[in-house]
Amino acid sequence: MIGLGQRKWVIMVMLTVLHIVGILMFTRGFLLTRTELPYYSNSSDVFHSPCFDHSQSNATCWTRPAVNRLVIIVLDALRFDFVAPSSFFKEAKPWMDRLQVLQKLASTEGTSARIFKAIADPPTTSLQRLKGLTTGGLPTFIDVGNSFGAPAIVEDNFIHQLVSNGKRVVMMGDDTWVQLFPNHFKKSYPYPSFNVKDLHTVDSGCIEHLFPSLYEEDWDVLIAHFLGVDHAGHILGVDSIPMIDKLEQYNAMLEKVIEVIRSQSGPGGIHENTFLLVMGDHGQTINGDHGGGTSEEVETSIFAMSFKQPPSSIPSEFDSSSCEINLDQKGTCISSIHQLDFAVTVSALLGVPFPFGSIGRVSPELYALGAGTWNLEKVNEGNCLNQLKVVEWMQNYCNVLCINSWQVKRYIDVYSASSIIGFSHEDLLHISDLYAKAEENRSCCSEKLLFNSDEICSSSLPYLKRQIDAYSNFLLSIADLARSKWTEFNLEMMGVGFGIMLISLSVYLFTIKRMINSFGVYLSSFGDSDISFRLLFACFMVMIRACSFLSNSFILEEGKVANFLLATTVIYKLRYSIKRGKMLTEAILFLFLITILRFSIEVGLSKQAVNSLFMSAHSSWMLEIAPSHPMWIFMVEIVPILALTILAYLLYITMACSSYRGIWKFIVWGTNLCYILIAVHWMSESNILSSVLMPHVIVRNYIPRIIYAMGLGQLLLLAFSQLIERGGPLASRKGLVIKIVAMLSTCSSTIILLSGKQGSLIAIASIIGGYCIMRLGNIEQDPKDKFSVNLNFDPLSVTQWSFLATCLFFSTGHWCTFDGLRYGAAFIGFDDFVLVRQAILLTIDTFGFSHILPVFGLPFLVSNLVMSGRTDQDRRLASMQLFLMYLMYGLIMATTVIATIICVTIQRRHLMVWGLFAPKFVFDVVGFILTDILICLACLYYFGFRGEVDGADL
Repeated sequence: MIGLGQRKWVIMVMLTVLHIVGILMFTRGFLLTRTELPYYSNSSDVFHSPCFDHSQSNATCWTRPAVNRLVIIVLDALRFDFVAPSSFFKEAKPWMDRLQVLQKLASTEGTSARIFKAIADPPTTSLQRLKGLTTGGLPTFIDVGNSFGAPAIVEDNFIHQLVSNGKRVVMMGDDTWVQLFPNHFKKSYPYPSFNVKDLHTVDSGCIEHLFPSLYEEDWDVLIAHFLGVDHAGHILGVDSIPMIDKLEQYNAMLEKVIEVIRSQSGPGGIHENTFLLVMGDHGQTINGDHGGGTSEEVETSIFAMSFKQPPSSIPSEFDSSSCEINLDQKGTCISSIHQLDFAVTVSALLGVPFPFGSIGRVSPELYALGAGTWNLEKVNEGNCLNQLKVVEWMQNYCNVLCINSWQVKRYIDVYSASSIIGFSHEDLLHISDLYAKAEENRSCCSEKLLFNSDEICSSSLPYLKRQIDAYSNFLLSIADLARSKWTEFNLEMMGVGFGIMLISLSVYLFTIKRMINSFGVYLSSFGDSDISFRLLFACFMVMIRACSFLSNSFILEEGKVANFLLATTVIYKLRYSIKRGKMLTEAILFLFLITILRFSIEVGLSKQAVNSLFMSAHSSWMLEIAPSHPMWIFMVEIVPILALTILAYLLYITMACSSYRGIWKFIVWGTNLCYILIAVHWMSESNILSSVLMPHVIVRNYIPRIIYAMGLGQLLLLAFSQLIERGGPLASRKGLVIKIVAMLSTCSSTIILLSGKQGSLIAIASIIGGYCIMRLGNIEQDPKDKFSVNLNFDPLSVTQWSFLATCLFFSTGHWCTFDGLRYGAAFIGFDDFVLVRQAILLTIDTFGFSHILPVFGLPFLVSNLVMSGRTDQDRRLASMQLFLMYLMYGLIMATTVIATIICVTIQRRHLMVWGLFAPKFVFDVVGFILTDILICLACLYYFGFRGEVDGADL
């Protein structure tokens, strides 16, 4: 005979395999990357362009080089309001006006220096932004997963073109560059980029090599990528003292860089024709996050400065700047540029071929600034000499746009021929029509200029403007079309994956129905009408949450939706409490807890309680009420430690009331020791208590490692206990309770440590919530009947457990976007980056309270019934009810994921698909697969692999 434990485990493994296959199939169809073509632009390609002047057959450059040397200083996560004067915003903030050297130059030397608002395309992870900046293409969502281990770029890109055309490139800073472009740099000084707790190592390394390099002549392009602002944002947020200190450090550094370049920019100097770019790869939210598509994340800045003084001008029609008075009462103008245009514009300035897959447009303002400064006041003076200079600039820019448009048209044609799906026939006809009109305008313009050469001052400008407008319209239309239709969806594969998920859903329903029929488990003891209503009510709550995923607004407020639905189910239970006159205290306590969780979701979303380091800088939400009151500061430091004390006391009471000793005793006492170490770790970060402790470095690194090691050792002891256990896992009345406590205590120490000072409070909230759900789930049991052979099974209790887990996810400061990941938690106890180790810690922090603890704590709902059981048959039925609860919990999770799949399928062309819906899908499916794996492990742990032998057919 097959043991029950084996059958339960086999069922869960089968469902897990179905889910993994279904999700992989759907993901393969939904998150397809665009086809990356293995083609590269060459200098000789321009000979085939209709724009090429065949009288210059010896020319090897696509465009005439305008600058000789280029200095690119990347300030990671540079918000737009870090650079723009505060006068451009409704309200001044502490972090504004810190980069004063850039503002001063933009206002006093507006003809040679300018600030740009740079617009990025989401997702705004550093890898995707660097890839987009260098290739000139749109990002692909699947690259987010590579952000911690960047693969080399195989597409044509700006860096490859530089090296292929003899340019010498030097890089220093973020090591992502050497991962993306291996063997491309003449010299490189990379530094690890993922230790977000380290604000200074990368920046100090950049500064160490940057200034000596500025005096050297062995490079043509210099790239320095600073990370301090990005790391300060991740850990402490934008509105923090370390962030302001970093900005002021950058201001001093940039001032010195400009001074060094300017001192050697005279005739014959090595920086006579050097172009400086200070730029961000993306922005960041007030909380210091990025990855999504909000305006704070996609808006960054570029400061451009030319160190030569040619007298060229640019017509006002091509100037998109807006001007305001800065703090010095001087006018500052800010233009706008899309990051999509960066690669092709810089390529044009340096005279190298444009990347083959670039779909950007050469920015008129940035190109004019590099190719020659402009003075808008002189353009309208009517002087023919000035007009001639404008015409000369426009003719040159028009030729650049002609080559730009030809290159983009060539790429679109090759892409559509090579890609499986590509653009539709109607889209290609529209593209060809726009390009034909632009070429027609070019021909007409050339004839007009030829016949009106004597009246060029008065007659040529309108023709040139019309030609430039035609090319710009073509290029902008291509970019808009690519943004709306770029991603290739394989609907057949998505349909197969969705079908497999539906099959798994039917397996859940079939197994639950067979168990209920075979073992006589019924849903309630109050009659058919109550049975139907209770089941329908639970299903209705789950379906409401599932349907809410169709709206981007409800996804943004998912935590509040789950909290509201949980409160609704408790109010339903409160009705029975009042009706039967019992457990009223539990119902009211649960509602009070839900109210606190509702508030903590708001706090979590504002990252007021992210981790201990953040709380030490921003003492907590309570300081918002009384920032300087010492009582609140003291409470913030003490309350989490008191909560740890309560947890340790609860563990002590549990063991004191149990007859279990040996391994179980060592496990629980090991957890209490971990709690003490966590308290010491928190105290070391306290402004009040740290002075009484051992050296900070020892506490910061070694104590967390000891806690991790003890947690791993406890898990190994639990696994060993399974091997030596005799009899069924529910053979004794208190056996299940001890196993629950041992597993939860083992996992809790690491989860609490990674969650920061909020961790102990969330742990207590989860215990109170679980206790209330268990008690209210037994509200209909007759007190005279201590244990019914036909067990009560309440699907609403499992639904409440699921909603509570969701609330805990959002209460801990997480949300379903990549900027909701707390990277700092991955480095608690470590300073260096190891991919597997940091990924495990980040996963535990993200899913600890919402997935790991709820799955292993679910048996808590039937523990009261098990302890009441008198016979082996009673406990066997309790075991089947526990498995039924796991099936119901998995069914709820599967329904949620299927709703997410339906949502992203419907919204796959939505404006926010990559900024919101796709991250929501990734978080849900990762959490779902993790839940499946954890349920399989829980079945092994609670039921054993052999289990009891029973002839019932599942």
